[in-house]
Amino acid sequence: MYRHMCKSKIHRARVTGADPDYVGSVTISEDLMEAADILPYERVQVVDVTNGARIETYAIAAPRGSGGLCLNGAAARLIHKNDTVIIISYCMLNESELKNFRPKIIFVDGENRVLRTEDLERPYETVPRGFPRDVC
Repeated sequence: MYRHMCKSKIHRARVTGADPDYVGSVTISEDLMEAADILPYERVQVVDVTNGARIETYAIAAPRGSGGLCLNGAAARLIHKNDTVIIISYCMLNESELKNFRPKIIFVDGENRVLRTEDLERPYETVPRGFPRDVC
């Protein structure tokens, strides 16, 4: 049996732009994508801490070191410049892979620069009682 797991998340990043006229996606600074192990065109979920909006889209790279985080297309109508967001990537793991799997959390500063990266040591123990075990 495979489980849909949180692979990584960029925690509380600041949206630097919103472009409703762009075709779609979320543009993320290449260094943040690398730190979170997010590949270009990989499916991600963007959760807006500021207003509660949640969208699924795909990631494309902004220039490395730019701190860029721009919502494009229809998502720009829901998530706005200067909002605080969490970007989550997911993976599918089989039961044998679960034993050694650790989600990665990327913490950033107000300019979307990586402050630190943490691999959760006990992902199942961090999930509150009553929550499904395959959520981040």
